[in-house]
Amino acid sequence: MDLDLRLVRYFVAVADELHFGRAAATLHISQPALSKQLRRLEDQLGFALFLRDSRHVALTPEGDRFLREARTLLAQVTRMTHPRTTGVRMAHIFGLDTSRTISDAFAAESPDVPVTEHSIDSVRQFSALMAGLLDVAIIRLTPAMRAEHPTGWRHRLIRLEPFWLIGRRGDAAPRTASFHGRPVKVFGDPPRSGLFNAHGEYLALLEDRLDTTFRWLGNPGTFEQCEPRMLRATGSEYLLEFDSYARRYRDLGYPVSAPREIQPVYPWSLVWRDEPLTAEISGFLDAAIATSEQRAWMSPAHEAPLWAPEPHAAGELRTIGAQD
Repeated sequence: MDLDLRLVRYFVAVADELHFGRAAATLHISQPALSKQLRRLEDQLGFALFLRDSRHVALTPEGDRFLREARTLLAQVTRMTHPRTTGVRMAHIFGLDTSRTISDAFAAESPDVPVTEHSIDSVRQFSALMAGLLDVAIIRLTPAMRAEHPTGWRHRLIRLEPFWLIGRRGDAAPRTASFHGRPVKVFGDPPRSGLFNAHGEYLALLEDRLDTTFRWLGNPGTFEQCEPRMLRATGSEYLLEFDSYARRYRDLGYPVSAPREIQPVYPWSLVWRDEPLTAEISGFLDAAIATSEQRAWMSPAHEAPLWAPEPHAAGELRTIGAQD
């Protein structure tokens, strides 16, 4: 049997969305045509890939196994059909400064090496990396990433970025503030929103840890898009925000306080494919690790106990080294 790569791509799109309508829109084909093509693929394979009813789509155990192999196959095809260029391909997540600080450090050390930069979230960065479209990713690794690609890549934890509580502009700035003293709002897309991502997953796990409920505001994007929302706010809620943005809020007169109960930290990992590296990519990895050490990114100042989701649980954070 000759496997049709077009059908494999259709399958991966549906597996990513677990919704035939959204996958069809992404693929720019009709939903009936997509369903017909996936039935054809299942007939060719001799087993069902999906469990379907009127409201839900789920992978069968065979479909889950086939998904892992399909991703590997498509990544290999992409690498074969996209000739390797010189330089380093990487991406940023909005205006957060971890990846930008690293790319600036590398550019200062290696000004003659071209760096192609994109704006991509953690999940899509990881997919692009495994497909050979990026050379490095600077992201929060999730259990789903590890499950979908158990091999073929390497990683190193390079930063534990603290979160801070931001008050209303002009208010007093206490040194610490309680998560339970006022309602807390977050710029993130909640579960079941259709836009839930790695950052949203982090926030949902933090909600569970604190036994509280955040006010989810959606994700406007960069600081320049978030700050006007804060300026127009009329309530007394705290905003929970990355250190990258909290320092900019402080410069504009917003009070910034350290969380009192626990100190959430966002675990940024440097990720690359497990294959021979070019001198340029190797140099970028070295610059990232050196930047982490110079800025003491793995030892953030804190008073409350550090917290991050698994695999970086609170107890582990006290002794964690640079290697994931």
